[in-house]
Amino acid sequence: MTTVYGTKENPWKLKTPPQTSEYEMYKDEKDGKEIIVCTVGKTVLHYDYRCISDLHSMLKEHGDWIELGSADEQKPAKEGTVEAWGRSPDNPVGGWYGLKKGLRGRFGMYVPPLMEELGLAELEHNARNNRMRAL
Repeated sequence: MTTVYGTKENPWKLKTPPQTSEYEMYKDEKDGKEIIVCTVGKTVLHYDYRCISDLHSMLKEHGDWIELGSADEQKPAKEGTVEAWGRSPDNPVGGWYGLKKGLRGRFGMYVPPLMEELGLAELEHNARNNRMRAL
């Protein structure tokens, strides 16, 4: 029998791009909306599930490496990064893919490794300033 990953019982076990911290993600539903639940230690973040296909489309259109630029919600995101796109009024959802007020940032830290796990993107694993591109 094949194991299905990405469920609450069998979450994706991932590492941050620099490979320094472990965390888990799984697909769930909240208020009729598909979400990704991201558990980092005791902190639980939620992202709109469509961020996976939307980010993949953006990366394909971009056609080259793009810096991740992870930042907390309270800090500004560096222009031209995955993090900036994940909160931009110009993205397909018109703003934040993060769904929990106060914890909406770090999109560029936690979503790219899931994209790599799903075979949708290539990711660098340097100590800092990592980039990604679509596969």
